[in-house]
Amino acid sequence: MTLTLSTNRSAVLTLTTALAIAATSGVLAQDAPSLGFYGTTGLIDMPTGESQPDGMINGSSAHFGPISRNTLTFQITPRLSGSFRYQAIRDFNRVRPSAYDTYFDRNFDLRYQVLRESQYVPALAVGLQDFIGTGLFSAEYIVATKNLTPDLKVTAGLGWGRLGSYGSIGSVFGDRPPIDIGRGGKPNVDQWFKGPAAPFGGVEYQINDNWTLKAEYSSDAYVVESETRQTFDRKSPFNFGVEYSRDGSFQVGAYYLYGSEIGMAAHFFINPKQRPTGSIAGGAPDHIEPRPSRSVDPDAWSPEWVTQAGIGPILMTNINKRLEKDGIVVEGISYTGSTATVLMRNDDNDSEAQAIGRVARAMTHVMPASVEVFEIVPVVEGMAASKATIRRSDLEQLDYVAGATEAMRERTSLTDVGPNFAGMVRNEDLYPKFTWGINPYVRTRLFNPDEPVRGELGLRFSAAYDVAPGFTIAGSVTKSIAGNLGEGEQAATGLPRVRTDGLRYDRQGDPALETLTLAYYRQLSPNLYGRVTVGYLERMFGGVSTEVLWKKVDSPLALGVEVNYVKKRDFDLGLGFRDYDVLTGHVSAYYTFGPEDNYEAQLDVGRYLAGDYGATLSLDRTFENGWKVGAFATITDVPAEAFGEGSFDKGIKLEIPANWFLGTPSRKTTEAILRPLTKDGGARLKVDGRLNDLLRDYQQIGVDQQWGRFWK
Repeated sequence: MTLTLSTNRSAVLTLTTALAIAATSGVLAQDAPSLGFYGTTGLIDMPTGESQPDGMINGSSAHFGPISRNTLTFQITPRLSGSFRYQAIRDFNRVRPSAYDTYFDRNFDLRYQVLRESQYVPALAVGLQDFIGTGLFSAEYIVATKNLTPDLKVTAGLGWGRLGSYGSIGSVFGDRPPIDIGRGGKPNVDQWFKGPAAPFGGVEYQINDNWTLKAEYSSDAYVVESETRQTFDRKSPFNFGVEYSRDGSFQVGAYYLYGSEIGMAAHFFINPKQRPTGSIAGGAPDHIEPRPSRSVDPDAWSPEWVTQAGIGPILMTNINKRLEKDGIVVEGISYTGSTATVLMRNDDNDSEAQAIGRVARAMTHVMPASVEVFEIVPVVEGMAASKATIRRSDLEQLDYVAGATEAMRERTSLTDVGPNFAGMVRNEDLYPKFTWGINPYVRTRLFNPDEPVRGELGLRFSAAYDVAPGFTIAGSVTKSIAGNLGEGEQAATGLPRVRTDGLRYDRQGDPALETLTLAYYRQLSPNLYGRVTVGYLERMFGGVSTEVLWKKVDSPLALGVEVNYVKKRDFDLGLGFRDYDVLTGHVSAYYTFGPEDNYEAQLDVGRYLAGDYGATLSLDRTFENGWKVGAFATITDVPAEAFGEGSFDKGIKLEIPANWFLGTPSRKTTEAILRPLTKDGGARLKVDGRLNDLLRDYQQIGVDQQWGRFWK
């Protein structure tokens, strides 16, 4: 399994570091139920019927005897949660031959809370544990939990699979068929809720705000670990534990399990809906400058100012001075006696609505009194993403009024805007512009059975030359300082080696020309955008990437087409290429459900780097403060036998805004992609600056999600 970390021109953080920093930044998970050894809501080794607060992310590490579990869990909706787990069983070849002294296994879980607890009804959940793959840890369960007093809760459930292996009451829904592992990676649907079922249960007593006692009866016989492999001696079904939690941000515990083992566990609770303590340390907004009344100063309201020579550059200079502290740059300005249009580029502010609000405030100070209508146009890579039209009198009337946020949104129109602006005065000081930076980076490759953790620490030198709006030359060079990413081998899949040669690039590509591209962006019409990127596009491929996107500002739907012709780069990551080339591309549909939920589904259909044809379905959830959590799966015409272990490509995505760690305004993000296995099938080209990613935040759903910060 590979963990890929990348940023938008920023330093890279490992996922573990990101979770630890977030968990210790005062990001509290108030009233969150405790977690068990599987890293899911539970007692000790058994689940409960509760669920975490909506959006919660949990990172867990639990160990007892020869068993270690590391789990990442996300509360996808208020009732649905998903988990990815990496387990290890040591001494696996103690009494029977095995390829590994330590057996590693990857698990995916899903659980759904059917009922929430009320006065007379318990919380009730249904769960699937390790429902994809080898099935060694597979189980299904139905479990209920009820608070008898504010400090005491009880749990009772019925389990199948592993959770039906001790104290069975018989097969409730028929026999459990043998699992057909094949190449793994497929749901074990035929086994669900089949075979012997067994009861389990337990109690949890909260001594005070920090300390909790737990006891449970386990229905897991640990047949493989205690009987077949004899890695530990399971003497009893009873488990006991004591836990300490603080501020709802972490939980640690010590346990006595199965009559023979001592266990330890640590869990971190991260709620991406909440900001770190103290919020983001940005500058205070300007006050809204009210105009004098027309009767008091009629000359101030005269539109004759538009005839003054050089007034445009003066206005632009004055507004840029006010916006400099907010990381906002005015690229152009046009005006009449009653309307002013500002093209603004938001470099640092993480809230699009707040950036629009800051520009509107600045305009009240700069624009003559006759200007009643403010048109604010966010510009991304030279393309106008939308147009917010605000009446100046509304700003003056609603400032400091209760309910001003909702009232201002009702009076603000967000519309499409074309690429051409009559009479626009451009900011000539912005182009050309050269920027550069040196940042540390970390790259990791995780979950290889021979060596589960491999990594590399190095320095990345990056530079960009903005030639003109939408026209940029950029590149990066890396130099490894320490690491072992290039060790070992990765088996071929029978397909062109478009990703499984990654180890060879890691071994030979140091120092490495990571990327070197020329990118050109163009708005073709009010709803149509285009991109052409040429050069060394990523670590393994270079060539030409072209894209067209149709996207209306008020529509949740966007459609795109991408066509790429690329060649495989030399392993030394210099200027040369190998003899493999491919024409690849996709037709894409994007649909956003929001702004309340703000889930985005993306379907890509087309040809992948290995020449295979298929589709990728992604589902992401974006929170108001920039956190994004998602998952994806790719199915192509490559059969499971050719793809190899895992059968098809799939993974989990986590994107964390840099301001979460920095505490200062920033639009940079850190992205982590966890793949169970890196294979050649379903591999897509990596290109920076895809159009939907650039534009979505400034269109209606993205702005509405952030509108609560308009006045801040």
